[in-house]
Amino acid sequence: MKKTGLVGAGTMGQGIILAVIIGGCDVFVFESNESMVEKALNNIQKFLNKEISKNNLTQEQANSLHSKIHFVKNINELYSCDIIIEAIIENLEAKQNLFKQLSSLVSDSCILATNTSSLSITSIAASVNNPERFIGLHFFNPAHIMKLVEVIPAIQTSQITVERSVEYLKHCRKLSVVAKDTPGFIVNRIARPYYGEALKMLEEGIAKIEDIDSAMLQKGFKMGPFALMDFIGHDINYNVTEIVYNAFYQDPRYRPSFIQKRLVEAGFLGVKSERGFYTYGSNVQKLNSTISDTDSEKISSRILVMLINEAADALYFKIATKEDIEISMTKGVNYPKGLLQWADEIGIKKCVQQLDNLFDKYHDPRYRCSLLLRKMASQGENFLK
Repeated sequence: MKKTGLVGAGTMGQGIILAVIIGGCDVFVFESNESMVEKALNNIQKFLNKEISKNNLTQEQANSLHSKIHFVKNINELYSCDIIIEAIIENLEAKQNLFKQLSSLVSDSCILATNTSSLSITSIAASVNNPERFIGLHFFNPAHIMKLVEVIPAIQTSQITVERSVEYLKHCRKLSVVAKDTPGFIVNRIARPYYGEALKMLEEGIAKIEDIDSAMLQKGFKMGPFALMDFIGHDINYNVTEIVYNAFYQDPRYRPSFIQKRLVEAGFLGVKSERGFYTYGSNVQKLNSTISDTDSEKISSRILVMLINEAADALYFKIATKEDIEISMTKGVNYPKGLLQWADEIGIKKCVQQLDNLFDKYHDPRYRCSLLLRKMASQGENFLK
């Protein structure tokens, strides 16, 4: 499977282009927006130039990589591809219409893959002729740097399609984890409390933005939740939260925040608009926290136990294996260690007690303890030891 098609050359699409050519494949890209084509080519050239300046590539190697990129004017030119990956707007109807068109162009052996981060793979597959060759391949941003790709079979997907997709990703030097087709898959499901619980503490006035971010940095996370939301973009992060929340029938665990909604409404989207929870550009705002160690531990342990609870539930509902859950959170969002390992180190009984204390305080179903955690606590079990 060497000939790759790609639809969409935005931020994710550009990363996928680089991932594919670095893996040695030719990529044929269709992007209807001409200005986006120009922007993509400029950004790709900047990346290659940077790699040359760092002595990671020679000029000849960079030229060879660039020669593998082919922008096409008409989507019909993707007819002979072995695999086509979609990286367009996160809208179900738009994706269904696209794949309905693509499935009538390509051969029956061509794999059709969506890069959606939160939409139902099965729903998109329903629009495809021969849906057994349809699959979700969720790359992480930036796709050419982040190793992890979530592989999500639809109900209709054949096992051979899963195997061929994993082999293709290996060729692209990616690390695959297989996830059940449920809202948020592995990473976007388990990671929700990192944002949601931070926002809830801010809403309640328990701690300031800088203090919460500082607490999580002290725990070993690369970025605090508010800085990370600014980096991702509030339009994207809030949209994923809404999708997951509604897909889970308004489960309180995934409830969106009015604070973040107001930022989106104001156009304060984070780094890309130079204003979010922090300010950027010429008015860049530095983290300024005076939080005590005790308060820092209270904040970080509350967020951490909610993350552990989600990881335990993902395992309980067979969203993924223990190994894939641990890999997903360390390689997909760069957590300092796997959440199941963290649960063992803290102690399962202690995690359950902390969740029960939160539930007793709030009487909010978002704090209900995973049945798996409670069972393990009662039986004195650990996840990995």
